[in-house]
Amino acid sequence: MPRLGRRTGQVVSALVTVVLVLGLWWLQSRGGGDGSDEPVARDPAPTSATAPTSAPASMPRADEDGIPYVALDSLPREAATTVRLIDDGGPFPYAGKDGSTFGNFEGLLPRRSRGYYAEYTVPTPGASTRGARRIIAGDGGQLYWTADHYESFERIWRER
Repeated sequence: MPRLGRRTGQVVSALVTVVLVLGLWWLQSRGGGDGSDEPVARDPAPTSATAPTSAPASMPRADEDGIPYVALDSLPREAATTVRLIDDGGPFPYAGKDGSTFGNFEGLLPRRSRGYYAEYTVPTPGASTRGARRIIAGDGGQLYWTADHYESFERIWRER
């Protein structure tokens, strides 16, 4: 087998590194997103907040970043329970996962520095896994709902 020149070896090495990094990124963005090998159960009928059951008159259609609002009381009751736990600082049902950094690798939420967002599980009744439902909390007090494991987000509106 012929030896590669020094420059050719460097180029091949750089290309292999780029391919590996892109492959890891792709796997992470397509996988469970939480670093586990646990399969993600999808909601059989995700709650759609595009037609909330009780949108308050004071609720705008979308936030300053264009993310649509959803009224907290139109989400599954487990979401309200998770919001209360976030407000109270826990205890959370998935201690090793809830409160962990959400990387926003999908780029659907406003771009912020790493560690700005934390994710919390919204239990799915009858699911044998954590399910697909999450609430993402921003350091600025924002709360985002996803029923489809980070494929879409809505910002939670709650009357104070």
